[in-house]
Amino acid sequence: MISNPEYKQKRIGITGGIASGKTTIAKYISSFKKIKVLNADEIAKQFLLSETKSYKEIIQHFGHRIIDCSSPTQEIQTKLLREIIFANPTEKIWLENIIHPLVKEKMNNKCMQMNDKCLILEIPLLFEANFTDLCTEIWFIKCSKNTQLKRVMNRDKISEEEAMRIIDSQSNDIDKEKLSDVVISSDEDNQTWKTKINQLI
Repeated sequence: MISNPEYKQKRIGITGGIASGKTTIAKYISSFKKIKVLNADEIAKQFLLSETKSYKEIIQHFGHRIIDCSSPTQEIQTKLLREIIFANPTEKIWLENIIHPLVKEKMNNKCMQMNDKCLILEIPLLFEANFTDLCTEIWFIKCSKNTQLKRVMNRDKISEEEAMRIIDSQSNDIDKEKLSDVVISSDEDNQTWKTKINQLI
C-alpha cells in the first residue's frame, strides 16, 4: 500500500465519499475503543477564520460577497463558499490548493505531539489530496449511491437534484477500494461493521 509504516503510532486513515458513514464509524471507534479522532474537515475550518493568512487570500480571490456581514468577526459563509466551488471545478481546485497543504501540515504536527499508540484520521479527500503518507493504514468506507443520496438529502435538507450534484462533483477515477487496506460497507447493519472493526482493532 502507499501508506507510511514508519510513524511511532498506528494512524488509521478513514476515508470515503460524502455521507458514506465515515463520521459514524469514526465516532464508534472513538467511543468504544477510546481512540482519538483527528477530523480533516474540522481542522480545515480553522483556516477559514478571519485572523488567518488563508482567510485573506480566500477573500481576495472570491470577494467580499462570501463574508457573513452579520458576524462580528466577518466570518466566511461556508455554505455559500461550498455552493460556489461545487458549481465551478476550477474554483474548487484553487481553494483546495490553498487549504489542503495547511490541513496536512497541521494534522501531522498534531499526530507528532500526541503520545497515543493509535489515532484515527478522518480525511474525506485522503487520496485526492495526497494524505496517504500521513497514515500507516487506510480504511475505505463505502455505501450504495442510493443510500448516499438519501443521507445527503436528509442531512443537508436539500433536493435530490442538489444532492446528486454534490455527489457527482466528488466522483473520479481513483480506485479507492483497491488502494485501501480495509473496506467497510455502511450499508450493512450496524452490528456487522461493528464486529468487523472489533476484529481489526
